[in-house]
Amino acid sequence: MSIIYNYPFGPTDMKHLSKSVKTLGASLLLASAFATQPVLANGPIGEHVNHLQANIKDYSEEVEWMVGKVDTMVSDYSKSGAKAVKSDDLIEYWESVKFHSAIETNYVPVYASIWQGIYGVKMAIDNNKPAEEVRKQQKAMNIALWQGLGAVKLAAKFQQKGLLDTVKATATEGMTQSATIDEIKHKLDRVVAKFAERLQDEATEIVHDTYLHLFEGVEGTLIEQDAKLVEVLEKDFNVTLPQTIKSAKSVDEVRDVVSDMHTKLDRAKTLIEKAEKSRKDVF
Repeated sequence: MSIIYNYPFGPTDMKHLSKSVKTLGASLLLASAFATQPVLANGPIGEHVNHLQANIKDYSEEVEWMVGKVDTMVSDYSKSGAKAVKSDDLIEYWESVKFHSAIETNYVPVYASIWQGIYGVKMAIDNNKPAEEVRKQQKAMNIALWQGLGAVKLAAKFQQKGLLDTVKATATEGMTQSATIDEIKHKLDRVVAKFAERLQDEATEIVHDTYLHLFEGVEGTLIEQDAKLVEVLEKDFNVTLPQTIKSAKSVDEVRDVVSDMHTKLDRAKTLIEKAEKSRKDVF
């Protein structure tokens, strides 16, 4: 189930959040959405995700911090151009905060929107777009961040009422990491099939679930081998493929993106097998 947020959340808007979802119908819809989210996280997910209410203050401060850091970057870009900033820092900012995993494990569609907003800013800077365009992308990113915080606050309430299952921060059981890569590729093939069936929402859901349930389980090993490859694949999962599914007019367009991801995943599998062999040789 997808919930479309139309609230341009900002710091002052958050105190009105409960009023915005006060009606019984909205509450039931949101409860249903959170209750059906995946509860297995394979990446570096902290135990804090099972204690959302106790961490709301931290999450709020992290969102404020990130909004401020990006605003400083965009201001520097506006004054001095791309040479004055390092756009790769955007990714590091996002992945350094606990809020990253709080929204990821509770409402993946908004999580993907945040990634899209971050890459919107990054690509605008990297392509030397006018400052007005960068600001436009920054605004979209900020909206997604505040929406994400609102979603986590609601999830915290449902969690306190026992409506959310416990998140298990463990890797996929019974499957080697190299086998996980094969499973990821299989899931991506299903994405193409679902798009061909004109089931766009289902195709997008497979992308999100594959990223959360499978790819994050191999990220740690891959980062040690090729951090840039991980960054590119994260963009593919959270930005390129979802956007292509949404806008593509032919199956070939989606298949081309998936084919490109397969190539990168083959590279990832080679690196992982090398790492697995090294571990066996050590022991």
